[in-house]
Amino acid sequence: MLVGVYGLGRFGAFWADCLSARHTVLGYSRNPKRKTGPSVTRVDEATVLECDVLFLCVAISALEDVLLRIRRRISADSVVIDTCSVKVYPIRLMDSILPPSVSLIGTHPMFGPDSGKSGIDGLPLVFCPVRTPEETAAFWRSEFGNMGLDVRDIGPHDHDREAAYTQGITHFMGRVLDDLRLEPSAIGTLGYHKLLEIIEQTCNDPFQLFLDLQRYNPYTGEMREKLEQSIKKMQEQLGAGSEQSWLDRPISGS
Repeated sequence: MLVGVYGLGRFGAFWADCLSARHTVLGYSRNPKRKTGPSVTRVDEATVLECDVLFLCVAISALEDVLLRIRRRISADSVVIDTCSVKVYPIRLMDSILPPSVSLIGTHPMFGPDSGKSGIDGLPLVFCPVRTPEETAAFWRSEFGNMGLDVRDIGPHDHDREAAYTQGITHFMGRVLDDLRLEPSAIGTLGYHKLLEIIEQTCNDPFQLFLDLQRYNPYTGEMREKLEQSIKKMQEQLGAGSEQSWLDRPISGS
């Protein structure tokens, strides 16, 4: 079985290397400077579209253009698997744009080059079979399990709802904290150093991923509104000007 990876950005190159441990993997990127492991064969676009199975590892915001570009060029009986960090939007696009003969599976590997740098064994992968024979879905469910992944069957809306309050809020807070220009501190607590780790992990990813996570998940707007309400609630509990009230108050006996 020939497995193709379309898009060799930071995640795509990492994922191609993971797949190459069990499959012959061909990789395509518009950028010839993208680096991949030695077990991944770089090919042109036409060649990668001939693969039996095609993993789409492109930005969420670029997916529609890619699907429109390849829909008449992929093999009629191929299996297309997306790896986007949201699921409702890409599954809807694939189902609408790609030919009915093409089998579709939605996935979200809940890890990346940073969290998977020491190996992917035990890490979760969300699995959403869309338009595919049960035997094909069963094969890839089993195959991901054989790679050591913790395969979770979750519907697209359930995934996006939960991801908004896990991955979405993590990336949002990472960018907010990064904007504060926080620095390492010799007296920083363990909790503070964990915050710096969140900044490093989330801001290592392209800013486009952050934008796409917030814009293409139908539940992240609700998450941000609730976050804003919680911040406002904490501010109200502190009281206006509370940080100055004790500074200005005379001390008894002075």
